[in-house]
Amino acid sequence: MNNRLDRRQFLQLSGAVVGAALLGAGCTANKPGSAGTSPRRALPPAPTGDQAYLAAAHGTSPSAITEAALKAVGGIERFVKSGQSVIIKPNICVDYHTAEYAATTNPEVVAALVKLCLGAGAKRVRVMDMPFGGTPESAYAITGIGEAVKGAGGEMEIMSPVKYIKTAIPDGKDLTAWDIYRDALEADVLIDVPIAKHHSLSRLTLGGKNLLGLVSSANQIHQNLGQRIADLISVIRPTLTVVDAYHILVAHGPTGGSLNDVKAANTVIVSHDIVAADAYGATLFNLKGKDIAFVKAAADMELGTLDLASVKVAEVNV
Repeated sequence: MNNRLDRRQFLQLSGAVVGAALLGAGCTANKPGSAGTSPRRALPPAPTGDQAYLAAAHGTSPSAITEAALKAVGGIERFVKSGQSVIIKPNICVDYHTAEYAATTNPEVVAALVKLCLGAGAKRVRVMDMPFGGTPESAYAITGIGEAVKGAGGEMEIMSPVKYIKTAIPDGKDLTAWDIYRDALEADVLIDVPIAKHHSLSRLTLGGKNLLGLVSSANQIHQNLGQRIADLISVIRPTLTVVDAYHILVAHGPTGGSLNDVKAANTVIVSHDIVAADAYGATLFNLKGKDIAFVKAAADMELGTLDLASVKVAEVNV
């Protein structure tokens, strides 16, 4: 007998648990019915000189291509300064599979980012996600991300239900406020590290979709999904998007389960522009950015560009 909850059941249950915890804790940042103004994270500086707007590195080592892609856009020092607090948000959606099934972000990509951030002088580098299948502890362990992060000197954090705060979304076209993880809003640097994969509802999971791991009641976001993801992007504002496309899941996402659905793309994509990064990621599936509702909606809100021909794209082979 299979006792696993399906995605909808798990999200409904987790939403209820989060809501109960927030009510019981009595320590949310805003009163019920109100929405606080979120901190506005400073945007990274525009590329200068030889720095690429977007870089896609190709090769057989996940860590090496991550480092090469970052170097092409100006290095981690363009985004992380000494003394800053960094949060890295990979996709650790389930504890069902190890990394080769391409349902979760590659541990070597995450570990490389941790090392680079600490090398740039970050005072603290935390890695976190809220899985919908399994516990955070089991998902962190089974995916290999927990061990990789600790080995690189970072911290794995279990996301606390009491840290979600109702946050105003002033530029939202559908959402005007939502409960968002406070630490992700307040961190000096937020690095969004999705794995590029098929998704049964959003067509693909990329940088925009990956941000749902930072909000409560994510199941409710699936109504008018494309626009609501774009609205969240406008307020969460990741500093940097690093798309893990070393292995990609081309069918039966988001959880996968068959190696027959996994393709070796041997690529990591890096940009300060989440729309551009996601638009490039879509091409690995023979799609365009405009084919993915949340990518197009974010572009329509002028949160980034779909037109990769209009920016400097570096293709790096390692």
